[in-house]
Amino acid sequence: MKTLYLECNMGAAGDMLTAALLDLLPAERQREFLRVMNSIPGVEVSARPAEKCGVRGLHVTVLAHGEEEHSRDVPCAGPDTPHLHEHEHEHEHEHPHEHEHGHEHGHEHPHGHHHHASMADIRAIVAGLPVPAPVKDKTLEVYGLIAAAEAHAHGQPVEQVHFHEVGALDAVADVAGVCLLMHWLAPARVTASAVNLGSGQVKCAHGVLPVPAPATAWLVRGVPCYGGAERGELCTPTGAALLRTFAASFGPMPPMTVEKVGVGAGNKDFAAANVVRAFWGEGAGAPAGDTVVELACNLDDMTGEAIAYAAGQLLAAGALDVYTEAIQMKKNRPAVKLCCLCRPADEGRLTALLLEHTTSWGVRACEMRRAVLPRASRRVDTAYGPVEVKYAAAGPAKAKAEFDQAAAAAAAAGVSLETVIAAALRALEKQ
Repeated sequence: MKTLYLECNMGAAGDMLTAALLDLLPAERQREFLRVMNSIPGVEVSARPAEKCGVRGLHVTVLAHGEEEHSRDVPCAGPDTPHLHEHEHEHEHEHPHEHEHGHEHGHEHPHGHHHHASMADIRAIVAGLPVPAPVKDKTLEVYGLIAAAEAHAHGQPVEQVHFHEVGALDAVADVAGVCLLMHWLAPARVTASAVNLGSGQVKCAHGVLPVPAPATAWLVRGVPCYGGAERGELCTPTGAALLRTFAASFGPMPPMTVEKVGVGAGNKDFAAANVVRAFWGEGAGAPAGDTVVELACNLDDMTGEAIAYAAGQLLAAGALDVYTEAIQMKKNRPAVKLCCLCRPADEGRLTALLLEHTTSWGVRACEMRRAVLPRASRRVDTAYGPVEVKYAAAGPAKAKAEFDQAAAAAAAAGVSLETVIAAALRALEKQ
């Protein structure tokens, strides 16, 4: 089982993840990647060897309209700390160690561009990318997370979120680059370490924000993370969204035979090597495992409609699954057991929702281990329209067409649901 382990001891950002994955590829494949990325209008992507504290790897630079986004880390405040002035961050050559971290949430850029991009603009850019359809779909999935995080941070609908044009192009290049490299590598299993978020404050267009920035903090819910001694923003919204999308689990490196290590270097210099490392190799054949919590309560005085509403609230809040069981309580009264599976980090929040939306006076919690088949999805074309198909990336051969898409295609074509599902599975086999 091909396994990819991402070591995020110095956080995660789009350019560093891109560089770490690119470093796993041979030189010709790296050149092909750069040719593809540099065909994006307004974007220039380059890669060069880099070294951080004696650790050698690659550094990827993304220019949007000739500019590179940087974060503005704020020095630790104190009685002897000088005030931060705008001109201190005007020109890149005056600050050679500034990092790309933070370009997504509106950091200032030096040459005065004030154009903005909406999610509709982002979709149009992604639609024109010279990459396979599955890469476009995954790029939009990741960027959708970023947009949702920004919408949550600013208290507005996703469609009203606007990104600085340079930062938007820069982030699209980072996200599309990682999605393309993941598509080429096609690991059966992706796992990552706990994520170092950094510490201190960062200056952006909205003012001085704490680290992690609000959008990043929203994206790392349920992800093991910590604040390190390094002052500055180490994990960006793009990095957090990419990890949340691709990593099936977080923790120590799993048992694996390492074949190659990719190193992605950032711009900043710290006492520790500012790199993300990607370990590539052969993992154990057993399915990946993680820990989940089952929350449960018994209900004998709620209607079916009310229970269905409570289940919907739990799913919308991030529950892994919600289901019911028919039970009998004391005096043989028929009742319903409402069960919710969630990540350990979400236990408290979802317990509160269970108590709020049900008549129960208490919720039971049981922590358990589960084995998980590595999975992937691919959009396939059928005679009845495109359908997303989920399949096992390793282990027993399993595949399932997404019901809503298959049902819509069947209704539009006037054929049975089974006909569309069979066509989607055949298309997946051909690919």
